[in-house]
This record gives sequence, structure tokens and C-alpha cells, in this order.
Amino acid sequence: MKKFHLNDDHEVMIKEATKEYAQQIIDFYNVVGGETDFLSYGKNEFNRNMEEYKEFVESTRLEQNSIILLAILQDEIIGIGSINSSQKQRMKHVGTLGIVVSKKLIGQGIGRKLMEQLIHWAISNGITKKISLVTREDNTHAIELYEKLGFEKEGIIKKDSFINGTYYNTFVMALFL
Repeated sequence: MKKFHLNDDHEVMIKEATKEYAQQIIDFYNVVGGETDFLSYGKNEFNRNMEEYKEFVESTRLEQNSIILLAILQDEIIGIGSINSSQKQRMKHVGTLGIVVSKKLIGQGIGRKLMEQLIHWAISNGITKKISLVTREDNTHAIELYEKLGFEKEGIIKKDSFINGTYYNTFVMALFL
């Protein structure tokens, strides 16, 4: 568990997700899905069965090369960062990173803190050698952060998402540990 302070001096705690947070995580994803078009789902499109999602969170905790971190402010989830990895021998060295921060708190360093924790964890787990992520090519704020943290563009997936009548390209980025 790690703590840091926002500009207004409120304390944010970063901790590993447990199954007790499953419903809060589902609710958070359903809200943030409506706050931005940079996610792969929209408002209320993160449809998960609560019991199955509890099992997913718990099984992720048991994997040595996967983790879900929560940023919590006053008992409310304000950000989630995760690395999910295959358990297959040939692919278990690659983790896929996902990150989302509540719109009202963007720009306060929460995403950076989550990513730094995830990278530190990945370096120390002894398995992960590459962290991959995907982001829309017009998500310049996020791309700047990823590049500052050492990620490089590996490729582009053209017309990867379709939102409100427009196709968007996706960058594939990676950090080699």
C-alpha cells in the first residue's frame, strides 16, 4: 500500500484490489466509460456478473504476473491500474497494462502514480519483461505520460474503434524491462 497527497492535500491510497471491491470496480468502470471516448467501452457497458468478477479479481491476485491496483480517495475508487498477463509459458513475460482515472481528477498525477507502481511491481515480480498497452492515437495527454515513463510506439492498428460515426486508429506501445 502506498499513499500520496493531491494538490488540495487530500490523501490518496494505492492498494491491490481484493474481491470485496468487485462491485465498486464494476460501478467505477461503468461511470468512467461515459466520461471519455478513449476507453474500449462506454457508459454502463462494463457488464460483468458480480460473482464471476469477484472470482476474476481473486484469481488475478493469485497470479505472480498480474495485478489490479486501486487509487482510493475517501473510500471511493478514483483510479484503477492493472497489468494482466497470460499464464502460458510462451507469453507470461508480457503484461498488458490498463489504466483509467476519474475525469474530475485527471491531471493531478494519479495516473502517473498508478503507472509508476505498476512498473515497479512488474520489475520486481521476476517474470514480466515487457509491458504492452494500447491507446488511441489522438490521446496525446496519455501518450506523453507513457513516453515519459519509457514506453515506445511499436505499431498502429488502423480503424480500430468506431465512435459516433468516426473511425480511430490505435497505437500499440511497450516498455521493455
